[in-house]
Amino acid sequence: MFFIRTASERDIEPVRALLARTWHATYDAIYGAQRVSQLITEWHSLAAMKERVQKKGGEFLVADDGKRIGGMGYAAMSGKMSKTALLHQLYVDPNFQRQGVGRDIFAELETCFPDAEIMRLEVEPKNTVAIAFYEGLGFVEVDRVERMAGVVGLPGIAMEKTLTR
Repeated sequence: MFFIRTASERDIEPVRALLARTWHATYDAIYGAQRVSQLITEWHSLAAMKERVQKKGGEFLVADDGKRIGGMGYAAMSGKMSKTALLHQLYVDPNFQRQGVGRDIFAELETCFPDAEIMRLEVEPKNTVAIAFYEGLGFVEVDRVERMAGVVGLPGIAMEKTLTR
């Protein structure tokens, strides 16, 4: 049984390991293992992870069962879009997927932004499992983007969910 809690700096290494496993399981077939390793190195560096843990106005959560981290989520208010929280990351260890861990992390993240009316995310168009998961949470496609996270060659689908209070 996992419980959801705020991440701390001591969670960074286990989360980085979780992200590496999850990214390779999810994206190797789409981008190739070498490109995935490069993206992991860039996006999940120690410095990047520390910045997310410490960011004011951001929420970095982990699913913890006392022995291991089974999932993680990170969201923050948008600096550009009014009343919009951006879901930057929501990943569950492949061994614990389809057990409600991602849903539980998202349910907690949803409550962390009282000023937000919308939660927005970008997802890889070929990641049909993630798209179906987000649709199940109430997200709908609102746009197509040329560059996910500003990276050339990574087109994405923008999805949004209206947050109800």
